Amino acid sequence: MKDLKEFNIPFVGLREGSHLFEYHIGKKFFEVYNFDEFNDCNVNATVNLVKKSSFFELDFTVSGTVNVPCDVTNELFDQEINGNLHLIVKFGHEYNDDSEEILIIPHEEYQINVSQYIYELIILSVPTKRVHPDVLDGTMESETLKKLEELKIKEDKKIVEQSSTDPRWDKLKDLLTDK
Repeated sequence: MKDLKEFNIPFVGLREGSHLFEYHIGKKFFEVYNFDEFNDCNVNATVNLVKKSSFFELDFTVSGTVNVPCDVTNELFDQEINGNLHLIVKFGHEYNDDSEEILIIPHEEYQINVSQYIYELIILSVPTKRVHPDVLDGTMESETLKKLEELKIKEDKKIVEQSSTDPRWDKLKDLLTDK
């Protein structure tokens, strides 16, 4: 992806040891991937590359907020996200990303683009059910919640009467000697 050149990490010129790369992810990043579920995005991503003699490790960390609609009220809110990913990169004859934890790249490679891993980590860090914090604490006022309250099934007296025990069973309980 031409638009994501800043996510290329040239590892050939790096000395052995730890190297930190920091990125700020905004809405423009997701436009490149044609992903439009986020209205806005304010995420900081860090990649810690630990280079060893024959392989290197990548530790990804993302934290920040994404602006998404609530699944209950459809109101927009900033969902806080945090995520981590550990990836080991080895060298081989051909590219192989079959494993989630190990990436094999050809010996000729001199750089790695980490944008796909950051993209997937952010997407997977968002909860599957997104509920506005005001809904959880009960302070949210919206038309959707009013309509849900209006359509809520009211408890009927007949249902309460049916839930009480039958007096015949109460007499049988008196026969128990343990009480």
